[in-house]
Amino acid sequence: MGSIRNRGILSVIFFAIFLCEIHRGWVEAQHCVWYGECGTSEKVPGKRYNCNYTGPPTSLPPQELDLLRELCPGYDYGNRSLCCDVNQLNTLKGSLQLPLQFLSRCPSCFFNLMNLFCELTCSPHQSQFINATKISGDNVMEVQYYIGETFAHAMYNACKDVQAPSSNVKALSLLCGKDAEYCNATNWIQYMFNVDNGQSPFPIIPIFSDVSVFGYTPMNNQTYDCTEGLEDGSGPCSCQDCSKACGPKPVPPPPPSPWTIFGIDAMAVIMWLSYIAFLFVFIGALLGTWCYRKRTIMSEYGPILDSNSPLSINSDDPNNVNASCCEKLGETFENFLRKIFSSWGSFCVQHPSVVILGSLVLVVASSGGLVYMRITTDPIELWSAPTSQARQEKDYFDSHFGPFFRTVQLIITTPHNDTFIYTPYFGGSDVPFGAILGKDILHQVLDLQLEIESIVATYKGQNITLKDICLAPLSPYNDNCTILSVLNYFQNSHSVLDHSIGDEFFVYADYHSHFLYCVSAPASLNDTTLLHDPCLGTFGGPVFPWLAMGGYDDTNYNNATALVITFPLNNYLNNSVMLNKALAWENEFIKFMKNFRNPNLTIAFSTERSIEDEIDRESKSDISTIAISYIIMFVYISLALGHIQSIGRLLVDSKISLGIAGIFIVLSSVASSLGIFSYFGVPLTLIVIEVIPFLVLAVGVDNIFIIVQTYQRDERIPHEELHQQIGRILGDVAPSMFLSSFSETVAFFLGALSNMPAVRTFSLFAGLAVFIDFLLQISCFVSLLGIDARRQEENRLDIVCCLKLPDNQVKNSESVLFCFFKKFYAPFILKDWVRPIVVAVFVGMLSFSIAVVNKVEIGLDQKLSMPDDSYVLDYFRNLNEYLNAGPPVYFVVEEGLNYSRSKDQNVVCGGVGCNNDSLVQQVYSASLISNYTTIAFTPSSWLDDYFDWVKPQSTCCRYYNTTGAFCNASVVNSSCVHCRPMTPSGKQRPEGDEFMQFLPMFLSDNPNAKCGKGGHAAYASAVDLYPGNTGVGASYFMTYHTILKESPDFIDALKMARNLAKNITQTMGHKVFAYSIFYVFYEQYLTIAYDTALNLSVSLASIFVVTTVLLGLELWSAVLVSITIAMILVNMFGVMYLWSISLNAVSLVNLVMCCGISVEFCSHIVRAFSISVKKDRVARAEEALAHMGSSVFSGITLTKFGGILILALSKSQIFQVFYFRMYLAIVLLGATHGLIFLPVLLSYVGPSPNKAKVFATMKRLAGTEREPLLNY
Repeated sequence: MGSIRNRGILSVIFFAIFLCEIHRGWVEAQHCVWYGECGTSEKVPGKRYNCNYTGPPTSLPPQELDLLRELCPGYDYGNRSLCCDVNQLNTLKGSLQLPLQFLSRCPSCFFNLMNLFCELTCSPHQSQFINATKISGDNVMEVQYYIGETFAHAMYNACKDVQAPSSNVKALSLLCGKDAEYCNATNWIQYMFNVDNGQSPFPIIPIFSDVSVFGYTPMNNQTYDCTEGLEDGSGPCSCQDCSKACGPKPVPPPPPSPWTIFGIDAMAVIMWLSYIAFLFVFIGALLGTWCYRKRTIMSEYGPILDSNSPLSINSDDPNNVNASCCEKLGETFENFLRKIFSSWGSFCVQHPSVVILGSLVLVVASSGGLVYMRITTDPIELWSAPTSQARQEKDYFDSHFGPFFRTVQLIITTPHNDTFIYTPYFGGSDVPFGAILGKDILHQVLDLQLEIESIVATYKGQNITLKDICLAPLSPYNDNCTILSVLNYFQNSHSVLDHSIGDEFFVYADYHSHFLYCVSAPASLNDTTLLHDPCLGTFGGPVFPWLAMGGYDDTNYNNATALVITFPLNNYLNNSVMLNKALAWENEFIKFMKNFRNPNLTIAFSTERSIEDEIDRESKSDISTIAISYIIMFVYISLALGHIQSIGRLLVDSKISLGIAGIFIVLSSVASSLGIFSYFGVPLTLIVIEVIPFLVLAVGVDNIFIIVQTYQRDERIPHEELHQQIGRILGDVAPSMFLSSFSETVAFFLGALSNMPAVRTFSLFAGLAVFIDFLLQISCFVSLLGIDARRQEENRLDIVCCLKLPDNQVKNSESVLFCFFKKFYAPFILKDWVRPIVVAVFVGMLSFSIAVVNKVEIGLDQKLSMPDDSYVLDYFRNLNEYLNAGPPVYFVVEEGLNYSRSKDQNVVCGGVGCNNDSLVQQVYSASLISNYTTIAFTPSSWLDDYFDWVKPQSTCCRYYNTTGAFCNASVVNSSCVHCRPMTPSGKQRPEGDEFMQFLPMFLSDNPNAKCGKGGHAAYASAVDLYPGNTGVGASYFMTYHTILKESPDFIDALKMARNLAKNITQTMGHKVFAYSIFYVFYEQYLTIAYDTALNLSVSLASIFVVTTVLLGLELWSAVLVSITIAMILVNMFGVMYLWSISLNAVSLVNLVMCCGISVEFCSHIVRAFSISVKKDRVARAEEALAHMGSSVFSGITLTKFGGILILALSKSQIFQVFYFRMYLAIVLLGATHGLIFLPVLLSYVGPSPNKAKVFATMKRLAGTEREPLLNY
């Protein structure tokens, strides 16, 4: 019984204890932890501690309920009692301004965040999840906040994708104390409750759990996912701010697979098979023809040579030619040209003074235009046509937003390879630092940076400093220059760099910890280390680490091996004075850097003017190389023109004076061409100056050699005077000269149809120069030849013509080179066993070239445009090695869109309520597959930031109610009122007149600690307002490309950005284009293959037409000329592939020139073949090669060879690659095709003789002792 009684007593006791615990828990659930504000915070100036209070909640005055509803929407406790007063609510409002501005664009995210803070500050159930762990007097000094893990993760998941448009990063990168990539639910909340963030007046220690801990029930309120709308009607977050709302991530199309056959390149396989098939067919045809001829023993020209045939030229009736109508017409045209040129040649020899004086007057008059000559070195003018899309878009951008800023940049490395380990005092893994981030090195770099800031240049007596020309985005309120440098994390100050916190035993925080914090949160105003130093640059903006460092892996910026310092300078569109000041300062900077020495630093640098300066210097330095090249060619020409009969007649038979005169004629034609176009204001380019003399020399010297050597081999007919002989010779050779020169002139003038300014200018100048050269050669040079011939006949010395040798009769004889071609070379090349080998080799070369023509790289490595000794080369190399940021790209919305209408806002913006295919959304989607689209980040959006800035909950948009002027958020003045009321309509986006009322305020507002959304720094130039602020004209939305290093990267980036802009234009129904600074240079490569094919095709077509007409309508001859030139051009692509020469405007100019020079190699031989009267094709080809081959070989090949070899010694890489290599290939391919392949081709498929021409020739030469052929 006793035990039963005892158990009953114990039961009563436990029941009583249980009731007490329930009562105590109920009481605690109803009491507060604090109420009101008391003492000033010791750790965060300007903030106050909450007052210790354990009593029941207190009712909020009715007049303050609006503030509660504003801060805690959906958690309106009505008349219920709270644990906060109005002062705490105002403090909460001020503390949450930055999160409000950056996160309110996603309603569910911001709702969950406010839920967290409203429950902490005001909840009547505080005691259930808040434990005051440290109280001092009336002040609550520290609390523990029990938060449900489910709530914390849901809040984080709703906010993790929210964007900060002005900085192209996620909002949590600015609100988490570290990069959003490393932010999570726990460290984000810990950062917000840490006193080191400058907002929390006392430590709030979050404890995360979904179950009760030590009797406390964690706050685990309902949350909203970012895909959900709120009860107040707010919609779900946009795709840009909520990846789950986007659906599946876009998948880029797979890269096109290479075209292969059996795993081998398809073009290679096709061309190999084609080549083998050709060889089978060719060998079979040869064998078949050989067998047929052996059986019939009949020549292919039997009908012509058989005197019993009516077609024979040996027919009894010489008047019975049976020539076709075209043949007769061709002979008539040929005879007309012969008579014209013969008469003209005779006149020039008879009246040399009139012709020479007239030519001189015309040359002087034409060359007078050189006074107005201007040379274009601006790369934009050189490579981009004013009518091109990129040029028009650049002009549009510059006129509406101002030109892209000028860049002065340094890339700094150190020869030291030491790394050092930083061990954080408060725990964490060791962090390795690269040598370039050593404190001593950073101090030396800072010294350099400060010296650069103090550079003073002089312009027209005025001192120019960096501050006069630099980009200062917050000017005039903050005139500090934008300097993108790691040292800006330390406020560009030696003392801040040396700042450390510690004692005699340990260092708790120093520059290491500050650096690690700043690279994670570059926009922070206060790091969370004990230093509490700002990361934000002195110019008022963040320095993103990928812009200030290089050589690191992933995002481990502490491993950086290079520092990048960038000074953006203002650029000026229509202000030449300010532009010249910037140029003067840049010039002074270059001088300073060239003289700077520091054994611990290796510095590569460049300015905006550097490339143009170096190209100009390169052009001047190459003058000596070009001069030596031309001197060698001049000396050769002067010596090679003479045909020395004997040592005793050396000074009589030499043609030094005539050679020099011929060279001056070539130079006069070039000067005349430059002068005539200068009269019309056409600017010259360096390509024109460097290439055209080479071209005209090739064409002109060839014609000089043909005239002179034909005269030297000719025998004067009895009773024929000198002027008649030279007239007759000119009548024979001038049609051939006219054929080549006119073909080239037409081809070049048609090449001027190109859209590329460099190609068009070259073609115009070249076409006119070639034609003027031809006119001077058949007039002035013929007169000079007559004078020289008389001198030689009178045995007067060359140059010193007043001296005379004794008279002795010397007959003209054949030169050694002519004899070699006639007796050895031509017979050998046309042997029956050699010809098939020649065809096989040349068709093999052609097959290879066709197989690789699509493998020639497109673009121009900008390193090639620099001299070997240029400082810019080091910069390019370092840029390629250390670059970790792509160039900015702007998506420009042209004027005409009405931003005051909700419909038009939705097609642009990226926030709540915006279209899923809006501009911002499409660029964001493209950034998700950046490896394909080359778009690296979400675009900055002034429109979305303006909507956040103008919200009535924000303190950003305020104005003085007395004047209506804008009132910055940092101003404390009772007359400053919110722009929009806290009403349902006031919370909506501004439309109509209201939109434009506050937009200018937004664009003039500097961001500060209370309002980070001010648009002055980020968007001042992004919006082009109409006069009087009546509306928005053009505007842009900026993002960045991915890292671009080689030409194909830049070309692909341009192509992808334009495709994206085209899609945006189609969905918006309004014109949008993409613009970046490099587009204007790389646009040519989008169509370079088409332009090349078009230019060369037009040139070939013009050569075909002119050749057909001038050869007397001999269609097949023109076809063979065109085929040979086409083979030369295709083989040039093979050489470009083998010699790593890329296709660009420079190489295209050379290809157009190659087309012109190839005419010289081919047309003379084809014409000689067409008028030959030998018995068969082989004999005719042999005669043509013997008579014309020596002139072509000595006139072009040997002339150019010595000059070209000198180009290899040039310091200019562009000369070595695009001039030495390509010129050498042009001469060698032209010579081999013209002097080897073409005669063999003619021997197989050459045109049959024009019977009318043959008959006319025989009739004209009847009665003479000369053999029936045309002597040249």
